[in-house]
Amino acid sequence: MSVEVGSEKRPVMTEEEVRRIVRQEVERALKKDPAARKACIIASKGTLDWAYPPLILASAAAAAGMEAAVFFTFYGLNIIHKDFTRRVKVSPVGNPAMPMPVPMADTFTGLPGMKDMATAMMRSKFKRKGVAALDELLDVCRESSVRLIACALTIEVFGFKESDFIEGVEFGGAGAFMSEARRAHVTLFI
Repeated sequence: MSVEVGSEKRPVMTEEEVRRIVRQEVERALKKDPAARKACIIASKGTLDWAYPPLILASAAAAAGMEAAVFFTFYGLNIIHKDFTRRVKVSPVGNPAMPMPVPMADTFTGLPGMKDMATAMMRSKFKRKGVAALDELLDVCRESSVRLIACALTIEVFGFKESDFIEGVEFGGAGAFMSEARRAHVTLFI
């Protein structure tokens, strides 16, 4: 296919030439603004329903060719803790919008064992729907060079040690992460 530039006698550009020019312009724009290829995400919550968004978004950014970093602070540290499968749960009391198979009064959702039941139900639903488990998402992030950064201050406040976290986690302060985030077009707080 060729594109006519006008009704006058001008050179005709082929589709291949147009694509080449567009590709060059996009590359030139990205060189001018490297922040367009960077995503920084803050993960502050450590429940099962809040563990998925930062990992899915970070791995999607990496798949799109972006540099991605996730800063885990406060309860978000649960997601990258070696014992995350035991620590990362969901509570029906903490999320009244959580769909339950049978309507339940708030007094029942707070009973002992309900958090474990709700967590098992959500994990089962994710598995049935083909959603990757957290360990798989963490592996995808690490394989995609997503930077997993644990907040040094929060680690100190909660009494953790660096050895409490999964392999591949970096440790840094809020200032260092903000230095990264200010040079990113995509910054998210989850």
